[in-house]
Amino acid sequence: MATGSTTAGAGERVGIDELLERVREGLDRVEAREAFEAAGSGALLVDIRYQALRERDGLIPGALVVERNELEWRLDPQGSHRAAEATSHDLRVVVICNEGYASSLAAVSLRQLGLHRATDLVGGFQAWKAEGLPVTP
Repeated sequence: MATGSTTAGAGERVGIDELLERVREGLDRVEAREAFEAAGSGALLVDIRYQALRERDGLIPGALVVERNELEWRLDPQGSHRAAEATSHDLRVVVICNEGYASSLAAVSLRQLGLHRATDLVGGFQAWKAEGLPVTP
């Protein structure tokens, strides 16, 4: 594997913990308060949690809800199935999962599509909620 690369090379065996560590090196991950302020400055918050988690814990007002398996199709500014919010590769995107694990992998996937400002929320929705930031039932 090349020095500085954030993914495993062909044939290299890497566990998920090491993969997460590698991909996070390339992300400028944000804390809950930073994500809240970024949304106020035009960043797109994208909630990729499962429906059952959204129903149980609530929603972040203004966040775009996109199931993880549809994320790349909905956020690709050039895609035929893109969400209206996916206007540019320069869009700042903060991906939010439940605890901040799947969102790191998802943010890297978005970066591979050219969304170079994509990142994720450290601690996910649970960190947002623990910080006392707005949540709707």
